[in-house]
Amino acid sequence: MSRLRDYVIEAHGGLPLWRQFEQVSADLDQGGVLWSVKGFPHTLERTSVAVGLKTQWASHAPFGSGGRRSRFEPGRTALESADGAILEDLSDPRASFAGHTLQTPWTELQLAYFAGCAMWTYLNMPFLLAWPGMESEELEPWPTDDGDWRRLAVRFPADIATHSALQTLYFDGDGLLKRHDYNVEIAGNTPGAHFVSDYVEVSGVSFPTRRRIFARRPDGGFSPEPLVVSIDLSNIRLS
Repeated sequence: MSRLRDYVIEAHGGLPLWRQFEQVSADLDQGGVLWSVKGFPHTLERTSVAVGLKTQWASHAPFGSGGRRSRFEPGRTALESADGAILEDLSDPRASFAGHTLQTPWTELQLAYFAGCAMWTYLNMPFLLAWPGMESEELEPWPTDDGDWRRLAVRFPADIATHSALQTLYFDGDGLLKRHDYNVEIAGNTPGAHFVSDYVEVSGVSFPTRRRIFARRPDGGFSPEPLVVSIDLSNIRLS
């Protein structure tokens, strides 16, 4: 377990380098059917995100119209004005998703929660493998047309807000993350297969800039239609 974990962390830039930074920011161009299903087809279509690297927080700006921004933390989600004034907030936001299915519309604060915990997870991976309380176990390789991908089954600690406690990561022969499987618990436990590609190097750290998420089948395959979520990243910054 530790050998594969250490190998993939090193392949993405290494833990000593990663720990020099406090946050990562990026510009986002997002699409896919999920946003319309949840009632917000354009709110986060073009925006920027910043996420913490040492504590769990994220912020999208703009968040829709009016110069607003979001603030996500595991126990609280808020919408703020451009000068930081709180416009509305929600404590214990995950509890608000009780009984939701994939088709259940979200409120703006629920959208802010989902987008925040998702982008925090994505932008911190695979360095999250070294987070306190994270557990991982290597699985059998997954065959692809480009060769076998090594896999890690990951269990997140209870204090981390993410898609699901159990997730699976796939890595190519160079140790780069290629696929990320999870169930979206707050959307009826919907299974997703999340593919990443088009890596760039930023301050010595490798980041994928293209993300495509599809519905995962029980056999581990995926349905190419519909495209559930697309995320294209640019202008990635570490600070």
